[in-house]
Amino acid sequence: MKAINDTTAQSYPKTQKRSSLSGREIKNKLFKSLFIGATAFSLLVLLVLLVQIFTQGIPYLNWNFFTSFPSRHAEEAGILSAFVGTIWMMAVTAPVSFVLGVGTAIYLEEYAKKNRFTQLIQMNISNLAGVPSIVFGLLGLTIFVRELALGRSVLAGGLTMSLLILPIIVVAAQEAIRAVPGELKEASFAMGATKWQTTYRIVLPAALPGILTGNILALSRAIGETAPLIMIGALTYVAFLPEGLLSQFTVMPIQIYNWTGRPQEEFHFVAAAGIMVLLVMLLLMNSVAVWIRNKFQKRF
Repeated sequence: MKAINDTTAQSYPKTQKRSSLSGREIKNKLFKSLFIGATAFSLLVLLVLLVQIFTQGIPYLNWNFFTSFPSRHAEEAGILSAFVGTIWMMAVTAPVSFVLGVGTAIYLEEYAKKNRFTQLIQMNISNLAGVPSIVFGLLGLTIFVRELALGRSVLAGGLTMSLLILPIIVVAAQEAIRAVPGELKEASFAMGATKWQTTYRIVLPAALPGILTGNILALSRAIGETAPLIMIGALTYVAFLPEGLLSQFTVMPIQIYNWTGRPQEEFHFVAAAGIMVLLVMLLLMNSVAVWIRNKFQKRF
Protein backbone atom coordinates (compact mmCIF):
# COMPACT_ATOMS: atom_id res chain seq x y z
CA MET A 1 0.00 0.00 0.00
CA LYS A 2 2.82 2.36 0.81
CA ALA A 3 4.54 1.60 -2.50
CA ILE A 4 1.34 2.44 -4.40
CA ASN A 5 1.05 5.78 -2.58
CA ASP A 6 4.66 6.63 -3.35
CA THR A 7 4.14 5.80 -7.04
CA THR A 8 1.02 7.97 -7.13
CA ALA A 9 2.84 10.85 -5.43
CA GLN A 10 5.67 10.66 -7.95
CA SER A 11 3.42 10.51 -11.00
CA TYR A 12 1.12 13.34 -9.91
CA PRO A 13 3.72 16.16 -10.20
CA LYS A 14 4.74 14.84 -13.62
CA THR A 15 1.13 14.86 -14.80
CA GLN A 16 0.64 18.40 -13.46
CA LYS A 17 3.84 19.54 -15.17
CA ARG A 18 2.75 18.05 -18.49
CA SER A 19 -0.63 19.74 -18.17
CA SER A 20 1.04 23.10 -17.47
CA LEU A 21 3.36 22.72 -20.45
CA SER A 22 0.44 21.72 -22.67
CA GLY A 23 -1.51 24.84 -21.64
CA ARG A 24 1.44 27.13 -22.35
CA GLU A 25 2.03 25.50 -25.72
CA ILE A 26 -1.59 26.07 -26.65
CA LYS A 27 -1.36 29.73 -25.64
CA ASN A 28 1.89 30.10 -27.58
CA LYS A 29 0.35 28.63 -30.73
CA LEU A 30 -2.76 30.78 -30.29
CA PHE A 31 -0.85 34.05 -30.00
CA LYS A 32 1.50 33.02 -32.81
CA SER A 33 -1.46 32.37 -35.10
CA LEU A 34 -3.01 35.69 -34.05
CA PHE A 35 0.16 37.66 -34.87
CA ILE A 36 0.65 35.83 -38.18
CA GLY A 37 -2.98 36.56 -39.10
CA ALA A 38 -2.62 40.26 -38.26
CA THR A 39 0.56 40.50 -40.33
CA ALA A 40 -1.01 38.66 -43.25
CA PHE A 41 -4.09 40.89 -43.15
CA SER A 42 -1.95 44.05 -43.16
CA LEU A 43 0.14 42.79 -46.06
CA LEU A 44 -3.01 41.79 -47.97
CA VAL A 45 -4.52 45.26 -47.55
CA LEU A 46 -1.24 46.86 -48.66
CA LEU A 47 -1.03 44.54 -51.66
CA VAL A 48 -4.59 45.31 -52.75
CA LEU A 49 -3.91 49.05 -52.40
CA LEU A 50 -0.69 48.86 -54.42
CA VAL A 51 -2.30 46.76 -57.14
CA GLN A 52 -5.17 49.22 -57.44
CA ILE A 53 -2.81 52.21 -57.59
CA PHE A 54 -0.51 50.65 -60.18
CA THR A 55 -3.30 49.36 -62.43
CA GLN A 56 -4.98 52.76 -62.45
CA GLY A 57 -1.87 54.94 -62.61
CA ILE A 58 0.46 53.21 -65.09
CA PRO A 59 -1.55 54.24 -68.23
CA TYR A 60 -1.16 57.92 -67.22
CA LEU A 61 2.48 57.67 -66.16
CA ASN A 62 4.39 59.02 -69.17
CA TRP A 63 6.86 61.78 -70.02
CA ASN A 64 4.04 64.27 -70.59
CA PHE A 65 2.90 63.66 -67.00
CA PHE A 66 6.28 64.85 -65.67
CA THR A 67 6.60 67.88 -67.96
CA SER A 68 3.06 69.29 -67.87
CA PHE A 69 1.21 71.54 -65.47
CA PRO A 70 -2.16 70.60 -63.93
CA SER A 71 -5.05 70.86 -66.34
CA ARG A 72 -8.83 70.70 -66.39
CA HIS A 73 -8.50 67.79 -68.77
CA ALA A 74 -7.24 64.56 -67.20
CA GLU A 75 -5.31 63.41 -70.27
CA GLU A 76 -3.32 66.68 -70.26
CA ALA A 77 -2.73 66.97 -66.48
CA GLY A 78 0.81 66.78 -65.14
CA ILE A 79 2.71 66.98 -61.89
CA LEU A 80 5.53 69.35 -62.87
CA SER A 81 4.60 72.29 -60.63
CA ALA A 82 3.91 70.04 -57.62
CA PHE A 83 7.15 68.09 -58.10
CA VAL A 84 9.26 71.26 -58.37
CA GLY A 85 7.38 72.84 -55.46
CA THR A 86 8.18 69.80 -53.29
CA ILE A 87 11.88 70.14 -54.12
CA TRP A 88 11.80 73.86 -53.30
CA MET A 89 10.11 73.19 -49.96
CA MET A 90 12.61 70.45 -49.07
CA ALA A 91 15.46 72.85 -49.95
CA VAL A 92 14.22 75.06 -47.10
CA THR A 93 13.11 72.34 -44.67
CA ALA A 94 16.24 70.15 -44.81
CA PRO A 95 18.95 72.67 -43.81
CA VAL A 96 16.80 74.51 -41.26
CA SER A 97 15.66 71.36 -39.47
CA PHE A 98 19.14 69.78 -39.62
CA VAL A 99 20.91 72.78 -38.08
CA LEU A 100 18.30 73.44 -35.39
CA GLY A 101 17.67 69.78 -34.58
CA VAL A 102 21.28 68.65 -34.38
CA GLY A 103 22.29 71.81 -32.54
CA THR A 104 19.59 71.23 -29.93
CA ALA A 105 20.64 67.61 -29.52
CA ILE A 106 24.30 68.56 -29.05
CA TYR A 107 23.40 71.15 -26.42
CA LEU A 108 21.16 68.77 -24.46
CA GLU A 109 23.62 65.87 -24.55
CA GLU A 110 27.01 67.57 -24.31
CA TYR A 111 26.58 70.97 -22.67
CA ALA A 112 23.33 71.22 -20.71
CA LYS A 113 23.37 70.34 -17.03
CA LYS A 114 21.12 67.48 -15.99
CA ASN A 115 18.53 69.32 -13.92
CA ARG A 116 14.79 69.91 -13.86
CA PHE A 117 14.97 72.53 -16.58
CA THR A 118 16.61 70.21 -19.09
CA GLN A 119 14.24 67.42 -18.05
CA LEU A 120 11.34 69.77 -18.81
CA ILE A 121 12.81 70.56 -22.23
CA GLN A 122 13.33 66.88 -22.95
CA MET A 123 9.77 66.02 -21.93
CA ASN A 124 8.33 68.78 -24.13
CA ILE A 125 10.38 67.64 -27.12
CA SER A 126 9.13 64.08 -26.67
CA ASN A 127 5.54 65.32 -26.39
CA LEU A 128 5.87 67.50 -29.49
CA ALA A 129 6.85 64.45 -31.53
CA GLY A 130 3.31 63.13 -30.99
CA VAL A 131 1.37 66.33 -31.65
CA PRO A 132 -0.97 66.15 -34.70
CA SER A 133 0.49 67.79 -37.78
CA ILE A 134 -2.42 70.19 -38.19
CA VAL A 135 -1.39 71.90 -34.92
CA PHE A 136 1.96 72.77 -36.50
CA GLY A 137 0.01 74.11 -39.47
CA LEU A 138 -1.87 76.47 -37.18
CA LEU A 139 1.41 77.52 -35.60
CA GLY A 140 2.97 78.17 -39.01
CA LEU A 141 -0.11 80.14 -40.09
CA THR A 142 0.10 82.35 -37.01
CA ILE A 143 3.86 82.95 -36.94
CA PHE A 144 5.15 82.77 -40.49
CA VAL A 145 2.17 83.66 -42.66
CA ARG A 146 0.60 86.40 -40.51
CA GLU A 147 3.10 87.72 -37.97
CA LEU A 148 6.17 87.62 -40.22
CA ALA A 149 4.07 88.41 -43.32
CA LEU A 150 5.68 85.70 -45.45
CA GLY A 151 2.36 84.87 -47.10
CA ARG A 152 1.66 81.60 -48.89
CA SER A 153 5.27 81.23 -49.88
CA VAL A 154 7.81 78.46 -50.18
CA LEU A 155 9.67 79.91 -47.20
CA ALA A 156 6.59 79.81 -44.96
CA GLY A 157 5.85 76.23 -46.01
CA GLY A 158 9.43 75.09 -45.49
CA LEU A 159 9.66 76.67 -42.02
CA THR A 160 6.33 75.14 -41.01
CA MET A 161 7.47 71.67 -42.06
CA SER A 162 10.73 72.25 -40.18
CA LEU A 163 8.71 72.77 -37.00
CA LEU A 164 6.84 69.55 -37.70
CA ILE A 165 9.89 67.29 -38.01
CA LEU A 166 12.17 69.13 -35.57
CA PRO A 167 11.22 67.00 -32.51
CA ILE A 168 11.85 63.79 -34.48
CA ILE A 169 15.29 64.98 -35.57
CA VAL A 170 16.23 66.09 -32.05
CA VAL A 171 15.30 62.71 -30.55
CA ALA A 172 17.09 60.76 -33.30
CA ALA A 173 20.22 62.92 -32.99
CA GLN A 174 20.25 62.50 -29.21
CA GLU A 175 20.09 58.72 -29.53
CA ALA A 176 22.93 58.76 -32.06
CA ILE A 177 25.11 60.93 -29.79
CA ARG A 178 24.41 58.71 -26.78
CA ALA A 179 25.52 55.68 -28.78
CA VAL A 180 29.06 57.09 -29.20
CA PRO A 181 31.41 55.16 -26.89
CA GLY A 182 32.58 57.16 -23.88
CA GLU A 183 36.13 55.88 -24.40
CA LEU A 184 36.43 58.02 -27.54
CA LYS A 185 35.56 61.18 -25.62
CA GLU A 186 37.90 60.31 -22.75
CA ALA A 187 40.76 59.66 -25.17
CA SER A 188 40.15 63.02 -26.84
CA PHE A 189 40.16 64.86 -23.50
CA ALA A 190 43.31 62.98 -22.50
CA MET A 191 45.03 64.33 -25.61
CA GLY A 192 44.23 67.89 -24.51
CA ALA A 193 41.23 68.57 -26.76
CA THR A 194 38.59 71.05 -25.64
CA LYS A 195 34.91 70.27 -25.26
CA TRP A 196 34.03 71.70 -28.66
CA GLN A 197 36.98 70.02 -30.39
CA THR A 198 35.89 66.67 -28.94
CA THR A 199 32.29 67.25 -30.00
CA TYR A 200 33.19 68.47 -33.49
CA ARG A 201 35.97 66.02 -34.35
CA ILE A 202 35.00 62.90 -32.39
CA VAL A 203 31.35 62.84 -31.37
CA LEU A 204 29.73 64.24 -34.51
CA PRO A 205 31.63 62.05 -37.03
CA ALA A 206 30.82 58.95 -34.96
CA ALA A 207 27.14 59.90 -34.57
CA LEU A 208 26.68 61.22 -38.12
CA PRO A 209 25.25 57.99 -39.65
CA GLY A 210 22.49 57.83 -37.04
CA ILE A 211 21.84 61.56 -37.35
CA LEU A 212 21.56 61.38 -41.14
CA THR A 213 19.28 58.36 -40.96
CA GLY A 214 16.93 60.17 -38.59
CA ASN A 215 16.96 63.29 -40.76
CA ILE A 216 16.14 61.39 -43.94
CA LEU A 217 13.26 59.53 -42.31
CA ALA A 218 11.94 62.81 -40.88
CA LEU A 219 12.14 64.48 -44.28
CA SER A 220 10.25 61.53 -45.76
CA ARG A 221 7.43 62.31 -43.37
CA ALA A 222 7.53 65.98 -44.32
CA ILE A 223 7.19 65.15 -48.02
CA GLY A 224 4.00 63.19 -47.40
CA GLU A 225 2.28 65.70 -45.11
CA THR A 226 -0.69 67.72 -46.38
CA ALA A 227 -2.58 69.21 -43.43
CA PRO A 228 0.03 71.81 -42.31
CA LEU A 229 0.43 73.13 -45.85
CA ILE A 230 -3.32 73.38 -46.37
CA MET A 231 -3.54 75.37 -43.14
CA ILE A 232 -0.94 77.93 -44.30
CA GLY A 233 -2.77 78.30 -47.61
CA ALA A 234 -0.66 76.39 -50.13
CA LEU A 235 -2.39 76.43 -53.51
CA THR A 236 -4.19 73.41 -54.92
CA TYR A 237 -3.90 74.50 -58.56
CA VAL A 238 -0.59 75.94 -59.75
CA ALA A 239 0.26 76.37 -63.44
CA PHE A 240 3.67 77.97 -62.87
CA LEU A 241 6.99 77.15 -61.22
CA PRO A 242 8.27 78.92 -58.09
CA GLU A 243 10.86 81.58 -58.89
CA GLY A 244 12.13 82.16 -55.35
CA LEU A 245 11.55 81.57 -51.66
CA LEU A 246 8.65 84.05 -51.56
CA SER A 247 6.81 82.52 -54.52
CA GLN A 248 3.54 80.68 -54.14
CA PHE A 249 3.71 76.93 -54.55
CA THR A 250 2.06 73.55 -54.24
CA VAL A 251 3.40 70.10 -53.39
CA MET A 252 2.63 66.58 -54.56
CA PRO A 253 0.33 65.51 -51.68
CA ILE A 254 -1.85 68.60 -52.17
CA GLN A 255 -1.99 68.09 -55.92
CA ILE A 256 -2.96 64.43 -55.42
CA TYR A 257 -5.61 65.54 -52.92
CA ASN A 258 -6.97 67.98 -55.51
CA TRP A 259 -7.22 65.26 -58.17
CA THR A 260 -8.96 62.79 -55.88
CA GLY A 261 -11.57 65.43 -55.04
CA ARG A 262 -12.62 65.79 -58.69
CA PRO A 263 -15.88 64.02 -59.67
CA GLN A 264 -14.43 62.72 -62.96
CA GLU A 265 -13.04 59.19 -62.64
CA GLU A 266 -10.13 59.97 -64.98
CA PHE A 267 -8.67 62.38 -62.44
CA HIS A 268 -8.63 59.55 -59.88
CA PHE A 269 -6.39 57.63 -62.27
CA VAL A 270 -4.14 60.67 -62.62
CA ALA A 271 -4.00 60.85 -58.82
CA ALA A 272 -2.88 57.20 -58.78
CA ALA A 273 -0.01 58.12 -61.10
CA GLY A 274 0.95 60.95 -58.73
CA ILE A 275 0.86 58.53 -55.78
CA MET A 276 3.26 56.25 -57.66
CA VAL A 277 5.73 59.11 -58.11
CA LEU A 278 5.44 60.05 -54.43
CA LEU A 279 5.93 56.42 -53.36
CA VAL A 280 9.07 56.08 -55.47
CA MET A 281 10.52 59.26 -53.97
CA LEU A 282 9.79 58.07 -50.42
CA LEU A 283 11.21 54.60 -51.10
CA LEU A 284 14.40 56.11 -52.49
CA MET A 285 14.86 58.33 -49.44
CA ASN A 286 14.18 55.46 -47.04
CA SER A 287 16.56 53.22 -48.97
CA VAL A 288 19.30 55.81 -48.59
CA ALA A 289 18.63 55.91 -44.84
CA VAL A 290 18.85 52.11 -44.59
CA TRP A 291 22.06 52.07 -46.65
CA ILE A 292 23.68 54.67 -44.39
CA ARG A 293 22.68 52.76 -41.27
CA ASN A 294 23.95 49.40 -42.56
CA LYS A 295 27.20 50.87 -43.85
CA PHE A 296 28.24 52.65 -40.69
CA GLN A 297 26.49 50.80 -37.84
CA LYS A 298 29.56 48.63 -37.11
CA ARG A 299 32.07 51.39 -37.49
CA PHE A 300 32.48 51.93 -33.75
